[in-house]
Amino acid sequence: MKSTFKNSIFLLIMVLCLLPLQTYSENLTMLGENAALNGYVKDMVNDETLIGATVVIKNTKYGANTNKQGYYIIKNVPEGEYTVRISMIGYDAVEQKILLVKGNVQRLDIKISPDEITTEGVSVVADREVESRQISISKVNIPIQQIKEIRIGGESDVFRAIQMLPGVLTSSQISSGLYIRGGSPDQNLVLLDGTTVYNPSHLFGFISTFNSDAIKDVELIKGGYPSEYGSRLSSVLNITQKDGNRNDYQGVASFGLISSKISLEGPIGKGSWFIGGRRTYFDLIKSAIDNDPKNPIPDFGFYDVNAKITQDFGSSDKISVSGFISNDDFNLSTSGIDMNMYLGNRSGGVKWTHIFGEDFFTNVNVSGSYYRNGFEQDLSGYIMTVSNSITDYTFRGMSEWFISDMTTLSSGIEFTNFIFKYSQNFSGDGAEVNQGTNNGGKTNLLYHDWVYSTFAQLNHKFTDLLTLQAGLRANYWDYAMISTFDPRAALRWQIQDNYAIKASWGIFHQYLRLAGDENFSLFDTWLPTDHTVDPSQAVHYILSLETEPVDGYNMNFDVYYKDLQNISEIKRTALSVKDVKDIFFTGKGEAYGAEIFLQKKFGKLAGWIGYGLGWVKANFDSINGGRDFRPKYDRRHDLKVVAQYQYSEAWSFGATFMFQSGQSYTAAVSRVQVGLDGDNYGYGKIIPSDRYGLRMPPSHQLNVNIGYNTTMFKLPLRINLDIFNVYSRRDILMRVYKTENEETVVEDVQLLPIIPTFSFELKF
Repeated sequence: MKSTFKNSIFLLIMVLCLLPLQTYSENLTMLGENAALNGYVKDMVNDETLIGATVVIKNTKYGANTNKQGYYIIKNVPEGEYTVRISMIGYDAVEQKILLVKGNVQRLDIKISPDEITTEGVSVVADREVESRQISISKVNIPIQQIKEIRIGGESDVFRAIQMLPGVLTSSQISSGLYIRGGSPDQNLVLLDGTTVYNPSHLFGFISTFNSDAIKDVELIKGGYPSEYGSRLSSVLNITQKDGNRNDYQGVASFGLISSKISLEGPIGKGSWFIGGRRTYFDLIKSAIDNDPKNPIPDFGFYDVNAKITQDFGSSDKISVSGFISNDDFNLSTSGIDMNMYLGNRSGGVKWTHIFGEDFFTNVNVSGSYYRNGFEQDLSGYIMTVSNSITDYTFRGMSEWFISDMTTLSSGIEFTNFIFKYSQNFSGDGAEVNQGTNNGGKTNLLYHDWVYSTFAQLNHKFTDLLTLQAGLRANYWDYAMISTFDPRAALRWQIQDNYAIKASWGIFHQYLRLAGDENFSLFDTWLPTDHTVDPSQAVHYILSLETEPVDGYNMNFDVYYKDLQNISEIKRTALSVKDVKDIFFTGKGEAYGAEIFLQKKFGKLAGWIGYGLGWVKANFDSINGGRDFRPKYDRRHDLKVVAQYQYSEAWSFGATFMFQSGQSYTAAVSRVQVGLDGDNYGYGKIIPSDRYGLRMPPSHQLNVNIGYNTTMFKLPLRINLDIFNVYSRRDILMRVYKTENEETVVEDVQLLPIIPTFSFELKF
């Protein structure tokens, strides 16, 4: 079966990849009496390509959006003289006259200028025409300018902004983990320039590892995502790094409570470069203050670095090389105890983009990603160690064939080589554990695996009102010798000018499983699917209504249902580990609910209001006696409000508010006293309730920020005042039960109070 599937998958790959090439030369002659228009849309200031810009031919129904590389194509346009309109939120719209000649392809690269305060709408009718050809269900694009205004401790953060969307939940006030529509964080595919990032968190989950100054575009697909994405059950977070300024050298430096950062960019050759770095300085401050040996202050530090170089080789070829490094390190030394905890990411990739004529667009991406974490603890000579890492090397090729203005075909292949390492030594000797050991508190596991995938997707517009998107993804996992096939489909029906209905269905499989703690992201251990467990599976059903109730305001109403099979809960009492089944309980579940999202992307007042109502249920034979239970991240009500007001060129104001039902937790229902013969009192032992049987009080929080733009040394300076948790509502992280005395004492571990901070950003 293994050989048969490999032969079949490679045959399918050949068909998918060669079909466009075989018909490409023929297609050039099919323009006939019509013409085509293609090119890139770029920022006038820095020559960066722009993602999601709208290009339309006025007074016609011809138009397109730029893709992830900033490229667009409009086909089958009758010859004649036209006016092309180019628009994008945050930019001044541009119009340009063109003459299209039958049988010819007109190359038109366009530059548009940023507009700091956009006070009018931007080609809304044209946007609807383009959307009628492309189905984007449950997808949210947050302008990077808005992301930079959502901060914590003076630090803007991508994950904090995403957490302010309906249907996106958190495990606590200090967690940057994303729980999307009933899925856990390991069910989210996080991509940085096409490279997978496995733990995008700093400060044990407090903020993400992504420096907002290094980011050009953020796209979140909360469900029903197309076949080009795979290997996760819930969602896709696709982040694109900045290419850099192609015209001038420039930089930005900022200083905040948590960290400081700097970014530099400029032209090089026929392209640009960008490098940005961020570092906390708590460890530096700690060295300058008195340290009580009895109550020592731990050493903690993190840093991250983003870099990218982009070069053009002619008008049809572009190569970019990008990299990302992050590292966290925690050390504590006190009487009889020395402890070190660490985590880090390393990733890099090379992407080649090529345009074959006017209608065939290709991407080839070769990348590598490495994630490691672990700890070492020395208790008066008794040493315990744990280390874990995952390495992947991925080749990904994808093509987009714009067959006509009605039909687009995408296809691609993906090969990944995984290396999993896990080592622990609880024997106390601190010695390195030999590979293959699994006894006496010592374990050293090593897994090698290959994953092969291929995908194809067809977008076809039947009429001006009805569009179909259909796709298929096939996967083969070498270590488990399992093959999966994931069909996906979506429909869009434009029922009226201002109303569209979308529906999506799809099957999704996940190969990786995560063993970790929901409160902290440090000890996340990624493991493969082996022969002892079946791959996790989700079936998505989504129905969406999209409308524009008032000019400039977009509203979406989504109803969703997810059927989950072979999902995991960690066995916290496992003492001996040989296979993946020894680490996890396996069960099933479902998630369903509804979301409403009202967004205003432009104007002096911008932001959004979102509300989600959701249920998550799980069932495991070995948990709660096989009864249904709600996981920790089930929160019934989820209200989010984000408002940003540009009062003038100098002053801006912003606020975020969130309200969520309390998370589920496992409580204590009784206590027994145990002890040895002759003990006068013994030890209290807590008897727990059903797992996640009770619910914490609701969470709610208000954050406010004020920005002031001025100059220093004739350079632009921005001063930010951020007030985190304005009315000091301290959420509960966990409940602990103290049994030292006769009466059991229940104590809440509370989270952060109000924290006002200043930060400064200097451009040069």
